[in-house]
Amino acid sequence: MTQASLEPLLFDPYDYGFHEDPYPIYRRLREEAPLYRNDDLGFWALSRHADVVAGFRDHTRLSSANGVSLDPAAYGPHAHKVMSFLAMDDPRHMCMRRLVSKGFTPRRVADLRGRILDLTLHYLDTALDKDEFDWIADFAGKLPMDVISELMGVPEADRAELRRLADLVVHRERGVLDVPVAAMEASLNLVGYYADMLAQRRAHRSEDLTSALLDAEVDGDRLEDDEIIGFMFLMVVAGNETTTKLLGNALYWGAKNKTEVARVLGNPDAAPGWVEETLRYDTSSQIVARTAATDIDVHDSTIRAGDKVLLLIGSANRDAEVFEDPDTFRIGRDSASKIASFGGGVHFCLGAHLARLEANIALEQFAARVADYDVDFDRCERVHSTNVRGLAALPVEVTRRHA
Repeated sequence: MTQASLEPLLFDPYDYGFHEDPYPIYRRLREEAPLYRNDDLGFWALSRHADVVAGFRDHTRLSSANGVSLDPAAYGPHAHKVMSFLAMDDPRHMCMRRLVSKGFTPRRVADLRGRILDLTLHYLDTALDKDEFDWIADFAGKLPMDVISELMGVPEADRAELRRLADLVVHRERGVLDVPVAAMEASLNLVGYYADMLAQRRAHRSEDLTSALLDAEVDGDRLEDDEIIGFMFLMVVAGNETTTKLLGNALYWGAKNKTEVARVLGNPDAAPGWVEETLRYDTSSQIVARTAATDIDVHDSTIRAGDKVLLLIGSANRDAEVFEDPDTFRIGRDSASKIASFGGGVHFCLGAHLARLEANIALEQFAARVADYDVDFDRCERVHSTNVRGLAALPVEVTRRHA
């Protein structure tokens, strides 16, 4: 199929996220143009599950060195300053990932369970006392950033301000094709804050991740200060925003599929299934970018070295070749090992376990306290983003479960 014949699709990653349901566009791409070319914006896109998964695993021909974002200011040879080791290739990527992993261990994440529960109950009980509230503003927009701050050792008195800055970093207005000034200023303020905190930890260690990263060592290598700060900033961009949107998408689609969510409300043990189906059905991270390191022949076309290639995660998770009845929201699918939401290969998301832990605890506690809920769909607002899909406002009305 030619580019001209696909023009009615108008697949524009700067706009698709505002639609209620962009997945028919993905379906047409998979069926009619599994390798799609957008000359106006200068990218190729792979949409089938097999191609996206293969793209994640092919870290030699598909380079991450220019970054993973579509934002022009975050794409290029200096992308690692914004996206840390996400914007690196091996061996540099693996070296830094091993060092970061020395501090960001599964045990350290597991040890956060109690504090995640405390933070969840603090925000959730306050919100539920109002019966009607904004799930994003009152809960989902607060919990993930506070968990990251807890992990890093940010004092509680500073956390609200860091949440405000983090929100500005990722906020985009419709039609803006690059990082706005407010986001750049917020980024500089966050980096400055983390630099000061790192200097404090260098003088006086604590039990937090920041101190652990200072002490991390592999074969004599240690992390430089700017590398630690870069990773801390990455946690804000990649860990905070995506988990907020995961929690929002879960309630949104639960309200659209009452029969399914009824299986979870009052049965908190089923909450992980709610999380996994949300990750598949409408994942937060819809798109990641790569750069062709060499000419690549695929689907009877050639991607030239230096071309930008988009891996369409949201499309891969709706591929009927892998998922039965993929456009149906069905809690309890056995699909965790098949979803592409956390990437794959050497760049598999280091924070996947933390994201799942946060979402599982949050929805478990919600399900234990709520008998039913409704979303005011007319007042919902979607975020403006190139690669994250989710909600900026999600008004809900809840019916509390009686003890």
